[in-house]
Amino acid sequence: MNRHENFSAESEARRDRPSRPWSPGEAQRQDMLIRYLGAVVTAAEEYGRTEEQAPTGATGRPVPSAASSPQPSSPPSSPPKAKILLVRDVMDVPAASLRDDLPYRDIARFLAREQVGAVPVVDAEDHVVGVVSENDLLAKVAFEASGHRPGHIGRLRERRMQGKARGETAAELMTSPAITVLPGATVAEAGWLAALSRLKRIPVTDREGHLVGVVRRDVLLQALIRDDTGIRAEVEARIEACCQPVDRETVEVAVHDGIVELTGRMPPVSTARLVAEVENIADVVEVKNLLTAA
Repeated sequence: MNRHENFSAESEARRDRPSRPWSPGEAQRQDMLIRYLGAVVTAAEEYGRTEEQAPTGATGRPVPSAASSPQPSSPPSSPPKAKILLVRDVMDVPAASLRDDLPYRDIARFLAREQVGAVPVVDAEDHVVGVVSENDLLAKVAFEASGHRPGHIGRLRERRMQGKARGETAAELMTSPAITVLPGATVAEAGWLAALSRLKRIPVTDREGHLVGVVRRDVLLQALIRDDTGIRAEVEARIEACCQPVDRETVEVAVHDGIVELTGRMPPVSTARLVAEVENIADVVEVKNLLTAA
């Protein structure tokens, strides 16, 4: 290994090594994060396929099937489809908000009372016009306490910050426009939005911009990641759908932290098909195939 390769290897090792020792729960947190990202991708792809397959009319909206032409029922061998969760299913209602003319000291008291780090700002018609956070208040207080003045470099940006820090009301301190989501958006879409914008709470508005609720990032995480009981139920449904009755009776399923363990006896061809089906289930981290040939 030459000098350049050695330096590159050391740099790669430093990037992979955590800057501080992991806490006892860090491994589980990392696993949950991986499962979360996988669930978001799977749900988003499933929703996209549903939208593409839906027939559309002149307006571009899905057209419901006519009552006189009933669709054939799904064959018994098809595994059941998981329900696509929407934001309206998991959002908090009513949502805490404050008026745009509220003074900054009252904003600080409001955030402390509600025990939140940010809150939507609404106008007299309850339209969401922005979001004010602890960071906005901290920037104001810190700017005033430091007596800092803009320098030659970055002067325009600093002047903008200075102008905002001089604000006295929510309308002058808030971040605007606010990032919002519709009640009919999927939980997967809201999860992507929360991840990209690094927001812990996203205001939910109707199409006219009125505040109807708020959705929290931790709730999106819980909605996208099923517990082991839910995963086991879907595995058993897949067994019911793709295996012969004589084979189902010999298979046992155990799930722990997203790891599926299959035990029992089954023909090799059926085993390969079942393992492939289980590996495609969202939230499954690993499949341990302990089935023996029947």
